Amino acid sequence: MSLWSRIAAALSALAAGEGLAAVFDRLRGEGGVCAERSVGFTIAVIALGAKMAKADGQVTRGEVAMFRRLFVIPPDEEANAARVFDLARQDVAGFDAYARKIRAMFGTDDNRVLIDVLEALFHIAMADDNFHPAEDAFLHEVAMIFGLGEPCFRAMRARFVEGAPRDPYEILGLPAGASRDQARAAWKQAVLDSHPDRLIARGVPPEAVQLASRRLIAVNAAWAEINGQQAA
Repeated sequence: MSLWSRIAAALSALAAGEGLAAVFDRLRGEGGVCAERSVGFTIAVIALGAKMAKADGQVTRGEVAMFRRLFVIPPDEEANAARVFDLARQDVAGFDAYARKIRAMFGTDDNRVLIDVLEALFHIAMADDNFHPAEDAFLHEVAMIFGLGEPCFRAMRARFVEGAPRDPYEILGLPAGASRDQARAAWKQAVLDSHPDRLIARGVPPEAVQLASRRLIAVNAAWAEINGQQAA
């Protein structure tokens, strides 16, 4: 069964009047573990992307095109993708409620999949090369609800938004002044975490593994900068 067929099955289980929040609860499954990680990831990105589009007041062609680059949607499955988007746009629940459900769905022991979701949302926000203040506020709040913290949010914004403050230590998830050995270890771990096989294991659909390309450029540049500073 394809990814979009599984998404359609998840949506078909909604009772009259239920919103996407119920899908996130059901995908969480027994023991608090997401039973369908790729389904959960895809619905999470589309749902929060729809809320973000509503926050800045418009859906641009660039944002729609970015959805299509992140997720390969066959022509006969477009209705399923559109239904997720429409359910999120029409749902009276706020994006903060969605973000809390998504955090619970993926759990708090491993925040890497939540970082993947936030990164996908940054890709969508920057699709039109215009970072709207409402998008900045939206993504900051999502990052805080996800429990990712200010340094993670600032590091991701620095990767996507031209002119945003950039700290190589934050990009590697380190405190300022960390040792060269700590920076090397963090860099190696970041490279491993960005490998396509690791992303797919976390639930990122195979076609969306391009999410890691910008991340790899940033972590490599951060390590090179720290290494150069401390070797001087």
